[in-house]
Amino acid sequence: MLSAELLTWLPAYLALGIAGGFAAGLLGIGGGMLYVPLLTWLFEAQGFASSTLLHLALGTSLTTIVFTSISSARTHHAKGNVDWSIVRGITPGILVGGVIGGLLAKHLSTTTLALIFAAFVTYSAVQMFLNAKPKPSRSLPGTAGLIGVGATISTLSQLVGAGGGFLSVPFMTWCNVNMHRAVGTSAAIGLPIAIVGTVAFFFSGRTVTGLPPGSLGFIYLPALLGVLVPSVLMAPVGARLASRLPVATLKRVFAGFLFVLALKMLHSAVVA
Repeated sequence: MLSAELLTWLPAYLALGIAGGFAAGLLGIGGGMLYVPLLTWLFEAQGFASSTLLHLALGTSLTTIVFTSISSARTHHAKGNVDWSIVRGITPGILVGGVIGGLLAKHLSTTTLALIFAAFVTYSAVQMFLNAKPKPSRSLPGTAGLIGVGATISTLSQLVGAGGGFLSVPFMTWCNVNMHRAVGTSAAIGLPIAIVGTVAFFFSGRTVTGLPPGSLGFIYLPALLGVLVPSVLMAPVGARLASRLPVATLKRVFAGFLFVLALKMLHSAVVA
């Protein structure tokens, strides 16, 4: 059953993996902002129950991000663009927020999750588009502050199926972290977010009835297998390009990418 389903939708999943992996490396976002809306539409085309469409997209996206984050972060680390002190400081909050967000998502409707996705992606895009200059004296918060930020980013990331870059990159640049370093660090931060989210969506979906064959909780294996390999291969390509682009160009790409996806998801929420 898995093989037949995967073969039928393989071209679409492969294309999504290529685009998502490239975006993960280029923008440090884990690819989730692309995976979630497109997986939702693909699942809808396959006739999945509307009540679990977005939940399956979120869980599958976060599972894919586990692997793309590793691939992307390794490339960014090799170029010296990962601040591991930030990663270590923010991870405890990420673990707490991941559990909260993953369990909360189970009890929210598809429309509510879509509206949350659109709202926070739009916010992130506006922040990047305006390119507000941080105060020269502003710096990253201390340990308690980083834990709180990590919990917030992780909770919201579970609700939109992303690696956290939509908030972590603007946050770090607001605190005067260099854009290239913020993108690289965000790729590394996406790994613990994705791991805890994958576990939460697996367990929260185990008791849900009406999921399509091939589902492990809210993780849909045919989509995961189709997206995974090309996404992991393309993440380093995007990461290498990110290190060559000027900061202003990278911010415009990031903002434009988020604007388009927010509009698409908002449209889906309104017509649902």
